Amino acid sequence: MLAACNEISATCARLLAYIGALFVLAALAAKLLGIAGVEAAVEPTARPDWIALERPHRAFALLLPEFPNEPEPRYAILRHPAGGGRKDVLTWGDPAQPASVLRIEIYRPGNEAKDLAGSAQAASAPKTEELGAVAGRRAHAPIASKFGEVALTEFTAQAKDQTRRCVGFARTFDAPPVRIGGWYCKGTDEIIEPGFIACALDRLTLIAAGSDPKLAELFARAELARQFCHAKGTSRGATMRRHDWLSANRDPRLRGRLGTR
Repeated sequence: MLAACNEISATCARLLAYIGALFVLAALAAKLLGIAGVEAAVEPTARPDWIALERPHRAFALLLPEFPNEPEPRYAILRHPAGGGRKDVLTWGDPAQPASVLRIEIYRPGNEAKDLAGSAQAASAPKTEELGAVAGRRAHAPIASKFGEVALTEFTAQAKDQTRRCVGFARTFDAPPVRIGGWYCKGTDEIIEPGFIACALDRLTLIAAGSDPKLAELFARAELARQFCHAKGTSRGATMRRHDWLSANRDPRLRGRLGTR
């Protein structure tokens, strides 16, 4: 009798052990399957390329009387989350309105930039959501400014039934590494005078260089070459008569000055 009781007790113990092992295995399987299901269901969040600062402290200033409704620009500062680069973006005008729009971007790269000069073309054209589809890009003769020779690119922007004529511009420096670029568009298909861009850049001034003395030195040297031009500036970059829409025969006196400089 005693032997039978011992056998029954041993059998119950073995059953309990088997049940416990099965329970542990089932719990592990459920946990593993649950984690896999969650990982498959959750899409990874794309990290933004640039993050806008909520309270930007302006480092640059530029007043343009050519925009009487807003001579002082809207100012934004963008930071690269990984590389640490900084973009100061100055904007005049509303792209959604049939009027002129100007954007100037001062880009001080961090570790994210591999080819500052190679990315200048992308910076001198608006994004599709800003002005519409960009087409007809072609290089234009450079212009002179206090920062030196500035490369120009002609293009058109089409949004709905509106066609804008635009000019992109870019100037890059190696020491310190900085790019000054942007684009200027008319509200319609009016002719654009490139001298306006040169004059706008000549008025661009540095307010605070922060911990970058080389940037302050760059603007100090540029200020020595400032032309103090007015609304209609002088373009010294083109030496030949052109018959495209950017430098058409709209202001004969302006073109005459080009030929005498």
